[in-house]
Amino acid sequence: MAVQLNKELVNSRLKVIYDAWLKAGKNDDYGAIADVDAIFLAAGEDEPIRKGTAFQTWLLGYEFPSTFILFQKDKISILCSATKGKILEQLQKHKTVVPVEIFTLAKSKEPPTDALPRFLGVFTSSNRVGSLLKETNSGKLIDEWSTALAASEKKPEMVDVAPSVSTFMAVKDDDELKATRTASNLTVTLLTHYVALKLETILDRETKISHEQFATQIEARLGSGEGETAKGPDMKVWGKGRGINDVDWLSTEFCYSPIIQSRSSGDGYDLKPTAESSPDDMSHKGVFLVSLGMRYKGYSANLGRTFIVDPDKEQESVYNLLINLQTEVLQRMKDGVVARDLYQYALSYVKKHKPDLEKNFVKNIGFGTGMEFRDSTYLLSPKNGRQLKANMVFCLSLGFQDLEDQEHKKFALQINDTVKIGQDKGICMTDGVKSTKDTLFYLTREESEEEKPVKKPPAKANGNASPMKNKTAGGKVLRNKTRGAAQEEVAQSTSAKIAEHQRELHHQLQEQGVTRFSEEGDGANGKEGKTWKKFQSYKGEAGLPKEVESLRIYVDRKAQTVLLPIHGFAVPFHINTIKNVSKNDEGDFTYLRVNFQTPGQLAGKKEDTPFEDPDATFVRSITYRSTDGHRFDTVSKQITDLKKEVNKREQQKKELADVIEQDVLVEMKGRRPHKLPEVFVRPAPDGKRLPGEVEVHQNGLRYQSPLGTQKIDILFSNVKHLFFQPCDHELLVILHMHLKAPIMIGKKKTYDVQFFREASDVQFDETGNRKRKYRYGDEDEIEMEQQERKRRQLLNKEFKAFAEKIAEAAVNSTGDSLEVDIPFRELSFEGVPFRTNVRLQPTTESLIHLSDPPFLVVTLADIEIASLERVQFGLKQFDVVFVFKDFTKAPLHINSIPSAQLDDVKNWLDSVDIPIAEGPVNLNWGPIMKTINDSPYDFFREGGWTFLGGTGGEESEQDDESETESEFEAESAVSSSEASSDAGGSDFDGSNASDDEGSGSDFDDESDGEDWDELERKAAKCKRIGFL
Repeated sequence: MAVQLNKELVNSRLKVIYDAWLKAGKNDDYGAIADVDAIFLAAGEDEPIRKGTAFQTWLLGYEFPSTFILFQKDKISILCSATKGKILEQLQKHKTVVPVEIFTLAKSKEPPTDALPRFLGVFTSSNRVGSLLKETNSGKLIDEWSTALAASEKKPEMVDVAPSVSTFMAVKDDDELKATRTASNLTVTLLTHYVALKLETILDRETKISHEQFATQIEARLGSGEGETAKGPDMKVWGKGRGINDVDWLSTEFCYSPIIQSRSSGDGYDLKPTAESSPDDMSHKGVFLVSLGMRYKGYSANLGRTFIVDPDKEQESVYNLLINLQTEVLQRMKDGVVARDLYQYALSYVKKHKPDLEKNFVKNIGFGTGMEFRDSTYLLSPKNGRQLKANMVFCLSLGFQDLEDQEHKKFALQINDTVKIGQDKGICMTDGVKSTKDTLFYLTREESEEEKPVKKPPAKANGNASPMKNKTAGGKVLRNKTRGAAQEEVAQSTSAKIAEHQRELHHQLQEQGVTRFSEEGDGANGKEGKTWKKFQSYKGEAGLPKEVESLRIYVDRKAQTVLLPIHGFAVPFHINTIKNVSKNDEGDFTYLRVNFQTPGQLAGKKEDTPFEDPDATFVRSITYRSTDGHRFDTVSKQITDLKKEVNKREQQKKELADVIEQDVLVEMKGRRPHKLPEVFVRPAPDGKRLPGEVEVHQNGLRYQSPLGTQKIDILFSNVKHLFFQPCDHELLVILHMHLKAPIMIGKKKTYDVQFFREASDVQFDETGNRKRKYRYGDEDEIEMEQQERKRRQLLNKEFKAFAEKIAEAAVNSTGDSLEVDIPFRELSFEGVPFRTNVRLQPTTESLIHLSDPPFLVVTLADIEIASLERVQFGLKQFDVVFVFKDFTKAPLHINSIPSAQLDDVKNWLDSVDIPIAEGPVNLNWGPIMKTINDSPYDFFREGGWTFLGGTGGEESEQDDESETESEFEAESAVSSSEASSDAGGSDFDGSNASDDEGSGSDFDDESDGEDWDELERKAAKCKRIGFL
């Protein structure tokens, strides 16, 4: 079944309706339905979004045109077509609040059924029926209904229940608020990153453009055109927004065409939401009004702003009054406040501060919004006695109209925002581009020079203790490396301790794994499997493009759909249902084959693609034949290009899925923030590479470029590790932050942000200056080395002190400890984690490489086990594979580590309590991890990681001993054979051979028991006998 209703959600909303209906009183919000016997809602064809269609979508999750719903206190009756009936049958099978009865109409080419007369009989059985009397519907079913109702002898009394229907939908649940929040973020992003910038450019360049053209350009950011010329959303604009990374663009639309007004608008300024952008050219002076409204998944958000060019003092004063008024009104938009009281407060505020503007104040200050853009039932007017409740959403519209400026020209001011009603105050969901610095332009005034901010000198570090002092790894003091053959006994005892410790670690790992993935626990590792994703190309037949009339294959890029003619009908297929397309020529004909995604195909990684009903009958492919080969070439290319484009977009969406939206940085107040000047940042923002400065604020850091054009905010709550890498033996001194969740810097997604300064500076090079005239030795070079050493010490001191201030501020802000982690260079080893050989340095909590991108930060606490691979005698290098506790993450491979550092790596891994396994060959970790993820509990129940071979040293030592014994045996055998050949096959040689029959171990034991003198005597005797 193509459409799946959310039956639980439908049932919960039916419960809201029936609970309110049964408890309704004549004087409460549900008074309109208090004394009705039934509620009747009719939907016609191709209707705009009004209360009836909004209520239908709110209740069922989809819009069902030409459908009648009759609510009675004991049942629900639905009159609809056969196709819609199959979808709505899901409600019959589900246990709803009251039973559902469906009356199915006949198809157009079939004889009529008695569905309409029977439904009419149910309708007329009620005495009083509530309906939306102010809405007019149209369509074939509406005409048939009107005729049948007129011919009926009994007609019930009709009552308008629009206020009660509005109340049903007024309070929003979490999913509704999430959709509203996304719509608000979309609206703010469009205003901030396109409309405001574009308007400033138009005014600055005095571009000749009409209000209507500007509105059209704004609409085009969401996509434009059809067919081959179709363009998708402008991601250059939307990519800069917050909270819109996973937007379904097919569910995004404008509530209305953007409204642009200036003093040259033909009809003057109009603050009503029904205003339109005029075709007149925009003025380049005076007041500009901009209104934007966007809808996401049916839920609306609205905002309006005022921009003023060369404002006079009165205009500035009135605009500041509007901003202050909105702040005060937001404080009172809380649960329980009455709409008229809110308006009266706003009016009294205007009277108090500017009494002469009372007559210019708007007649209402907003309206309820949601599925229906403007709900007049919740109008914030002086006559509305309805209460506002928590989680309602309103469009707060404050403004003054019919004002006059110094040139005696009319103007108006407005500030509109989407507001959620809270328990204590209203929450503005569309905050942005509102302050005077963003909305008031002074193009003809000379700009005063701004005072340059005085940079605070870098703070001095307390003491110059070595960063290596008192450092431990994983809570243990790091072991020293042994040197020389004289410490062989120490090395053996250390190896035995490691083997014993590793046995304990492996035993703990096995027990923890069984407990963690027990059958009673979360066997799926907390991860949900793939789910079937639904696609909707068009909401109805009216949405089909006009090209379908020709019944030819048509590629609709905007809807991401391919329309195929099948038996005289244009059938839409979403591009995600198409696997590929192939074309071949045979004689005079060209064949085009469209292959679809179906279960059971051998498609490699896509074999586990879920299907809603894998047992259903699927169309695997459709083939068309034509003599127009050029036409099929074009169609094939269009489908292939669209498939690539959609796949690329999905891939980008997956890559950015885990990027978080950071909270707002709270700047330091009352004192200057601590600063670290003249530092570079990686990843570098776009533009010229110039050093900037880092500031420590209340809840995070801020990096600003020299001109202030670019800034990077990092909140302490998102910092996982803070590293300080001194410039000893390095070219850079580094302050590095590894984040818990990635952020966007420009267009780059990153987990790591690094601030650094170069340790060496050419400006200190005194080669060739006048000191060289008086110095004939190495005094100048010695002095330069001393200065270089001193400069590096000062750099380390400055960066370390700043890192400690960051850690201190983070603790004060979040309450969680954030320690400055410094790498242990003496424990470092070389390896290839990516493509190049780098130096990897352990720290207290991590293994890092920070000198060059790409950076590597591995948290030791996240490692399940370390597998040492290619550990063989004779190989100069080995590899390490880190398997993470989150089995869904791919293991990390570090290749080509020198074998000379094998013991050092094993000692370090053991010291930080990481289980170790060794093996002679590389393993294919892809299938291994897939097997583990399929059933982690079975994996640990069958032995867990013991299949890797060895638990940290005992078995490997036994293998080494056996290899040594076999080598010794081979050498002994060679020696004895050489001696036998020298003897020349004499009787003595034969008697020796008979005496030495038996196992090789006896021979070895006998040889081991003889000293060198005895062996030399035997060799001399054999030699004499051989020569005789």
